[in-house]
Amino acid sequence: MKRRNTIYSIITAVAALLSLVSCSDFLEVKPQNVTVEDEFWNEKADVDQMMTGLYASLQDAGVVKRMMIWGEFRSDNVTSGSNIEKDVSLQKIFKEDIDASNGYTTWTPFYYIINSANTLIEHAPAVAATDPAFSQSELNADIAEASAIRDLCYFYLIRTFRDVPYTTVSFADDNQVMNLPATKFDDVLDSLITDLEHVQDNAVKNYPSSSSTKALYQTGRITQDAIHAMLCDMYLWKKDYNKCIQYADMIIASMRQRAKDKGFYNKLSADDEARVNGYPLISDAFTNTVYGNAYTEIFGYGNSMESIFELTYMRDDNMPSNGAANDFYMFSKGDIVAGYAAPSTYVNGTEGQDNQVFSKYDGRYYENMNNGMISKGCFATVNVDYSGGTKNVIASHFSPYAEGKCKANWIIYRLSDVMLMKAEALTALMSNASELSDQDKNYMTQAFSLVNAVNKRSVCESVLKDTLKADDYATKEKIENLVMAERQRELMFEGKRWYDLVCRSRRDGNTDYLRQQTLMKFTSNTSAISGKLGKMDYIYWPYNIDELKVNDNLKQNPAFGSGVDESIEQNK
Repeated sequence: MKRRNTIYSIITAVAALLSLVSCSDFLEVKPQNVTVEDEFWNEKADVDQMMTGLYASLQDAGVVKRMMIWGEFRSDNVTSGSNIEKDVSLQKIFKEDIDASNGYTTWTPFYYIINSANTLIEHAPAVAATDPAFSQSELNADIAEASAIRDLCYFYLIRTFRDVPYTTVSFADDNQVMNLPATKFDDVLDSLITDLEHVQDNAVKNYPSSSSTKALYQTGRITQDAIHAMLCDMYLWKKDYNKCIQYADMIIASMRQRAKDKGFYNKLSADDEARVNGYPLISDAFTNTVYGNAYTEIFGYGNSMESIFELTYMRDDNMPSNGAANDFYMFSKGDIVAGYAAPSTYVNGTEGQDNQVFSKYDGRYYENMNNGMISKGCFATVNVDYSGGTKNVIASHFSPYAEGKCKANWIIYRLSDVMLMKAEALTALMSNASELSDQDKNYMTQAFSLVNAVNKRSVCESVLKDTLKADDYATKEKIENLVMAERQRELMFEGKRWYDLVCRSRRDGNTDYLRQQTLMKFTSNTSAISGKLGKMDYIYWPYNIDELKVNDNLKQNPAFGSGVDESIEQNK
């Protein structure tokens, strides 16, 4: 396969470069076309520019749209909205009518970043050897950062397609042909873990507190905590639950220390203390009747103390916007609005009804959606006013981003996500015996405590009480389902839900839970959809037909036929 038709979208040394707006702010970047020069790789500034290009490429709408679509849109969270007929590929995804010609099965944007990272990793050591201003520790940190970005892209690819072509070698020759076969999921996952384990100690732990951009750097660039979050997630998929817990504990300890250094715990009211249960979580309460504070800090202002790694979109109008959120959530009045919450996720909250996803006291319902339309990330602030009681709740969404200029950051990892990964790992360690052992009960108690802390910070009640009761989750199945439900509530619309369902299917060895949850959003053609979702192969995506044409070593996912035009329809 060759350049623009290949998974490796061959790039030149500086094709992804963006110029720095100022020396002090790495993340304030603007696109710039740069002529490729043979002498480019000469000084540390060249490596810095290439690194900036990696982050700019991650922020590109084509990448974030796929993070959003691959991780969310097939799940029970989202259904099609207005103007969906303008995007046939997306329309088919919402109908579970996916084939190899679907435009969102293309993976070129991710391999573009992978190849850029490989290029940086290969060239940076030679630069350090000639530039005395480029220290060994800086070189090691840059390689760790680029490696983690590459590994993150591969992690998205294997969770989506299962087996994918894998290489750590860069390609820069337009005439090179790369017919690489797909590497098995488990082999790629093991390679990613090995790589991250190798570089983790070289990554930046904390950016200097004197830096005017500390919060942006700390959460908008790869750090040790970000690498640990990736390892926590990867070990969960590997089913090495003890290692998952180990890395989760490292992150929790690190973020507790950071919060302590900022005096976070000294500022907590008694009510807030009860809500967060010792974890450095932001309370959702503005006052004892008005909520939405956690939303405002995490999604409105962004780069919050709970963030581990997020793609940062500068508020300056001249800077790039979050194109994926612009197009797919509630912004685009004239274009596609994919962002409607699936009916199974919401109820008429003004009547105080209970729901299988959100309780009537859960403020995240109002923070996530506005009359069924997705609002998470669409507004800078949200106030949920319970002063009149739950039957008269008022959710006020303030400061919407201008149409086409959404500046909401795209969060990859945050603390509550990691806490719930740990809870999931704990439930997976429980035995399947009908009578719980003392060890099982210990795992259950720890898992419930983590879920309860995440849940409690969003409880909209002036007199705080537990809306979750441990006695209601006294079996492995019940506590496991509770963790899944809390991840759905907490991380809704953040590109996590489909991956959570696939990970659960891999652990269970069947798609029963995934199928049960996903079918709730369908009202027609349910028998055919149920049949598709009953197949493990089908919960992954097909390789795009154009990739199959240029790579004869790539064999189509069997759930989608051979991939040629006349057979990709066979599983409908």
